[in-house]
Amino acid sequence: MGRDKQIESFDILLERLENGFTEQSMLITGLRGVGKTVLLDVFRETADERGWATLEWECERKATFAPRVAAQVRKALLQMASKARWKDRLLRAAATLKSFTITFNADGPVTAGLDVDARVGAADSGSLSEDLSDLFVALGEAAQEHGTGVILLLDEIQLLLQQELEALIVALHKCMRRSLPITLVGAGLPQLPRLAGEAKSYSERLFRFVQIGELEPDDARAALVLPADELGVEYEVDAVLSIAEYTQGYPYFLQEYGRIVWEEASASPVALTDAKAALPLVEATLDDGFFRVRAERTTELELRYLYAMAELGPRPHRATEVAERIGRTVEQAGPIRSRLIDKGLLYTPGHGLAAFTVPQFDRYMLRRHGDLLSNDGDS
Repeated sequence: MGRDKQIESFDILLERLENGFTEQSMLITGLRGVGKTVLLDVFRETADERGWATLEWECERKATFAPRVAAQVRKALLQMASKARWKDRLLRAAATLKSFTITFNADGPVTAGLDVDARVGAADSGSLSEDLSDLFVALGEAAQEHGTGVILLLDEIQLLLQQELEALIVALHKCMRRSLPITLVGAGLPQLPRLAGEAKSYSERLFRFVQIGELEPDDARAALVLPADELGVEYEVDAVLSIAEYTQGYPYFLQEYGRIVWEEASASPVALTDAKAALPLVEATLDDGFFRVRAERTTELELRYLYAMAELGPRPHRATEVAERIGRTVEQAGPIRSRLIDKGLLYTPGHGLAAFTVPQFDRYMLRRHGDLLSNDGDS
């Protein structure tokens, strides 16, 4: 709902690759709760319907990238055809996968049952960029031979280490130059375009960056009303407007508010009084789940930094403003800010600026952590 343009772009991406043309991969960016993961699920369903092989996982800030790639490539090879129907290029891809696995995960079980020898001289250099390129090219050639394509669907892609993101970009670039049917759709926080550019300067030619945010007013109202309407429940206009205004069109908040008011309302149609009565429960639910799980990853000093930002408002703020508010110099507050960026709670929309990655996080901080600036501890 409200993402028709992105879904249409994805269809065009697959169609162009199916017809032998090159096309930019897609990186979707946005704050938490705007529906990036849901959109990836829609893309996976579309790819499945078109017979594409999918490599799909949520990235982590751990040394698991190469083993996960290997496991997903094995899955993709078996999606393309049963082993009994493997042709030359699929056999070559399996041999390349074995080389890659031996190089980066020698003790892993990924190649069990593939019954091939490692391909000497391919994916065995020890350079992640070179070896991932060899693996993706072999995979793309196998897909081409079998009349299909391969799509990587990666969530939280901003958590990749720089060398991992660089290797991914290099491998995709090599496949694009060879017009192979392999592409990436990744989702991540707003700093993703900057990270991709820092990893490889030519990333802007390889990717189309798609930013998604809150739903347009009409789409937000429809997201609330239509699912209920299908079940015979109606909303009064004032109730819809009140909920849409409070949630600011953010899909996750609309979903939670709609669910709770549905459970709490006494009858259909849902009235404005029902919406207002449900609001405290909505806030408590969001505070104890959506917001709290993120706030709990911080130290007290980091929470104080976030609270200072919240007092300044939801917009991006300069480091000098926040540092002054917590009684520190920019140099002293710099490491705090950096840790919050590393933890995915802040991003930098411009030089010297920081903003919340979580919509309405300022509201949460003001509701739940109002005593923080009075505490001068350095936890």
